[in-house]
Amino acid sequence: MSALSPSAPFTFEPNANPVPEAERMARLKDPGFGKTFTDHMVIVRYSEGKGWHDAKVTARGPISLDPAAAVLHYAQEIFEGLKAYRLSDGAMALFRPQANARRFNASANRMAMPELPEDMFIESCRALVKADADWFPDIDGGSIYLRPFMIANETFLGVKPSGDYLYIVIAAATGNYFKSGAPAVKLLVAEDDTRAAPGGTGAAKCGGNYAASLRAQSQAIARGFDQVVFLDAAERRYVEELGGMNLFFVFDDGSLQTPPLDGTILPGITRDSLLTLAREEGLAVREERYAIDQWRADAQSGRLVETFACGTAAVVTPVASVTGKDFSFTIGSGGPGQATQRLKQRLVDIQRGTAADIHGWVMRLD
Repeated sequence: MSALSPSAPFTFEPNANPVPEAERMARLKDPGFGKTFTDHMVIVRYSEGKGWHDAKVTARGPISLDPAAAVLHYAQEIFEGLKAYRLSDGAMALFRPQANARRFNASANRMAMPELPEDMFIESCRALVKADADWFPDIDGGSIYLRPFMIANETFLGVKPSGDYLYIVIAAATGNYFKSGAPAVKLLVAEDDTRAAPGGTGAAKCGGNYAASLRAQSQAIARGFDQVVFLDAAERRYVEELGGMNLFFVFDDGSLQTPPLDGTILPGITRDSLLTLAREEGLAVREERYAIDQWRADAQSGRLVETFACGTAAVVTPVASVTGKDFSFTIGSGGPGQATQRLKQRLVDIQRGTAADIHGWVMRLD
């Protein structure tokens, strides 16, 4: 074993049986999203009284859990999602990993889990990308998607926070998130299901929030839609977010609006980045609630000209139409709008190193 760097607490155990190069190259021609996994993973253990220890990059493989592991019974689990990009000069880079580290710890706090030192979170991602850099897909929009997560690992059946945890990072070579081929996505309004409620875990990136979205999402896919949009739990009136993405609305006066961070939606890092870029352009940006009836009326009157969803996985995705129980409306021309395309391009140019990074968002992995 050898240390990855003099300052890193991670040891490196190379995979003795990596995917053969020819097979790896074949997989990278069309990696899809979240299914073409790399050779290695990170694992760090936590024990009450000892803290975080035994940090290593090792061969990706199954993990052993006791049937009474707390995560299997009480869903103490959180995760993050971020990407490693290839810059225009060939170097690899992470985009805003500090923000992911902070959000990870905010989720941990909400779920009564131990916080992970931010430098350990960042180094775990950096170390895994370095170990598996050969898995970067040389395709348009290609990246390495990183999934850091933490699970409760104590063996017991009492209802209390676990005393033992596993922190793991896995990676997947990634192409485009949506495979429909459409230039914009079609949304179905969730009529019966809600994603999160005030006082709940909506702002935490935990599996339970996504599990709560799966029934509505499956129903939407079965009916030919790309995604489901959720309304607030209290009044079933205000637009919140998609199953895994934040929403923006663009109006005919050039202003933008997005639902506020009131504890029921995820504070997206892509969302925050786009807010910053829009304000730099001098655009008026409002973080205010937006009712589904108003969305429909504004689209039909022409006041609303664009809607787009955003998130790490899909980046920026135009919304073509919205369908509810007794209505359906098209947004603008039903395709990508100018503001959507411009903001997406600005963000992608920074991520890929073809535009100046005045905010220090890009972390090079030289």
